[in-house]
Amino acid sequence: MVNAAYAEYPKVPDFKLPSTSGEIQPSMFKGQVIYIDFWASWCKPCKKSFPWLNELHAKYKDKGLKVIAINLDKDRAKADEFLKKIPANFTVAFDPSGDTAISFEVKGMPSSYIIDRNGYMHVRHVGFREKDTANIENAVKKLL
Repeated sequence: MVNAAYAEYPKVPDFKLPSTSGEIQPSMFKGQVIYIDFWASWCKPCKKSFPWLNELHAKYKDKGLKVIAINLDKDRAKADEFLKKIPANFTVAFDPSGDTAISFEVKGMPSSYIIDRNGYMHVRHVGFREKDTANIENAVKKLL
């Protein structure tokens, strides 16, 4: 039975993906707040979101935030080229099949999801706009 306090929040879909730090899956991060960001090399807003994600990660990683950016390029070389220009100081996972994006019902790029310490999804956000960053950061702080 689902805890009544979490009845309104869906459980994070399970996945296993290769990443820059070995194979990852959500259960590895139980007890942490997870910020999952779906992105692709061709996504112009993603170029703006990565520097902000680096800042968010640096600011809250010691308080229990884990940032995971899931790349959806079919060709890993395109993702690697993007990362050379705009480095990620957080975990980057690779899903060339797009199966994880389907399970999360990704609607656009980038799409982000904030998951609480018990694996429940609290926030879904499509796109990246500077004006939204304060609200997103507040949602992260609330869960930390």
